[in-house]
Amino acid sequence: MTEQSYKPDYIFEASWEVCNKVGGIYTVLSTKAKSMQEMSPDRVVFIGPDVWTESENPWFKEDKKLLADWKIFAKEEDRIEIRIGRWNVPGTPIVVLVSFKQFFPAKDAIYGDMWHKFGVDSLNAYGDYDESCMFAYASGVVIESFYKYHRLEDKKVIAHFDEWMLGMGALYVKSRLPRIGTVFTTHATSIGRSIAGNGKPLYNYLDAYDSDQMARELNMEAKHSVEKTAAQQVDCFTTVSDITAKECAKLLHREPFVTPNGFEKDFIPEGEKHKRKRIVARKKMIDVAEKLLGYDIQEDALLVATSGRYEYRNKGLDVFVDAMHRLENIQQLEKDVIAFIMVPAWISGPRVDLQERLKLKRTPTGSLSYPYVTHWLRNMNNDSILNQISYLKMENRKEDRVKIIFVPSYLNGNDGIFDMPYYDLLIGLDVTVFPSYYEPWGYTPHESIAFSVPTITSSLAGFGLWMRKMGDEKGMDDGAEVITRDDYNFIEVSEEICNRVFEMTTKSNKEENILRQAALERAGLADWAHFYKYYEEAYDIALRKAQSR
Repeated sequence: MTEQSYKPDYIFEASWEVCNKVGGIYTVLSTKAKSMQEMSPDRVVFIGPDVWTESENPWFKEDKKLLADWKIFAKEEDRIEIRIGRWNVPGTPIVVLVSFKQFFPAKDAIYGDMWHKFGVDSLNAYGDYDESCMFAYASGVVIESFYKYHRLEDKKVIAHFDEWMLGMGALYVKSRLPRIGTVFTTHATSIGRSIAGNGKPLYNYLDAYDSDQMARELNMEAKHSVEKTAAQQVDCFTTVSDITAKECAKLLHREPFVTPNGFEKDFIPEGEKHKRKRIVARKKMIDVAEKLLGYDIQEDALLVATSGRYEYRNKGLDVFVDAMHRLENIQQLEKDVIAFIMVPAWISGPRVDLQERLKLKRTPTGSLSYPYVTHWLRNMNNDSILNQISYLKMENRKEDRVKIIFVPSYLNGNDGIFDMPYYDLLIGLDVTVFPSYYEPWGYTPHESIAFSVPTITSSLAGFGLWMRKMGDEKGMDDGAEVITRDDYNFIEVSEEICNRVFEMTTKSNKEENILRQAALERAGLADWAHFYKYYEEAYDIALRKAQSR
């Protein structure tokens, strides 16, 4: 950053995942909040969607006294319904949750205005486009209302919007509040994700793609249009990694400023507490496996897992299953390996037969039907993971060294089988595998090493590329392995994962502890303490452009 005077007085950040845990963006914002609060105490205002109607939002603590006068003004003058409180994360920043249903009747007029001012083409919109854009528009109204009420014309104000869903909010502020510095972050381009998810080679042919043409071909015109327009119109356009920066430059036609994703690990247990939680987690995972499979498993079994969103190809779930099948065929494998796939899918609920068995103190004899899934899926016959397990004839027999278990539920502490949050299970694993094909950053391997769990990821993940920059030794001895992946080397990646996991089965307890410490030390290099400076630079860029207006 160049001059102290361009530090923002107020920062507004709007995202669909503020107090709304959906994916990796929640982790970005909720862990960044502490650093933001330390830099600008209570001058940071997060804006999220007020969508929790049937139950109380677990991440939001309402405070009816906070900004009460402005809330009245916003309702009477700007006709917006808001709730104000604190985000229940480290730093406890101010949050405004806004209802956006009232904008739906004016949807066509809003889209018409965006077309005339910016050329945003919403004509072929479908699915979540309307809901996202109405929330984005409402976020812009919230910022404008706060700005007017508190008379911030002479203040340095940043309005920051995340992902295509908030693009229309950035355009609203640019149109109506030119003195505000606007920032737009794409965590993954909508068209890049769609190209990859549809099985097309993204990387070898990136320079050949016409993004507008691909948007038409993949029925992504509206999302691509608002994202591309926001990226080009804001004062500072950012993305999270070098690999996504190349994608943005080609598909959105603007070079972004790179702001890597950090992590706030204050909540991770240390010392004896870490050891106790690790023991509890291992015991739980082995117990579930034994009750599902109907036989005892070695106490020192290697527990390996992959997790994240159910993007079968993009997240490398297909490679993970294939690698575990290859591992089963290694004759020198002497240790039980339990491979968990912790990926939420469309479930009807936990298995009652497994719940009954979990009440037993002893291990029952004989496996349950479908001894590789913990919750019933609504589409058992059409599930990609189950079909691959079946095709490879991975049957989880006692004589099979590798047991594969699909956990298709959100691990929120109330799933009916584990009843432990994801982080409380992660701490018990011996190694994690995230062989992503499309991964702008990759919080799952980042979280893994922060919990002292060695990890394997790919060179197509932003976090994997960052680790390579920091120096990645061949093998697991530095607590992490970054496997080279491209459009066509599926088999080589699978074999490499197989070999690295086999390597982990040969480690002594002493060697494992050294690996776990190496993983933790590497995670320390990716804290927000090291990465928040990039956001300060982005804000500086945006404020300088705003000042010039």
